[in-house]
Amino acid sequence: MSDKEKADLHIAKHDSHLKSIVKAFSWRVIATLTTMLAAYIVTGKLDVALKIGPIDFVAKLALYYGHERIWECIPFA
Repeated sequence: MSDKEKADLHIAKHDSHLKSIVKAFSWRVIATLTTMLAAYIVTGKLDVALKIGPIDFVAKLALYYGHERIWECIPFA
């Protein structure tokens, strides 16, 4: 395998920034709904669950995206 083929293969193995954002967003929808359900079960208050949801969504979306991008910089198997 030539050096160019190896480089192309290496690039193909990495997610783009857009794909990382879409993955983070789709996962956050599922995870936020789970957090809101847990908040409702614990508190019995829908308004509390609905207040926690958006905070959870934004904070963890940003953290997940950062986590994904950091891992893209780490040479790992």
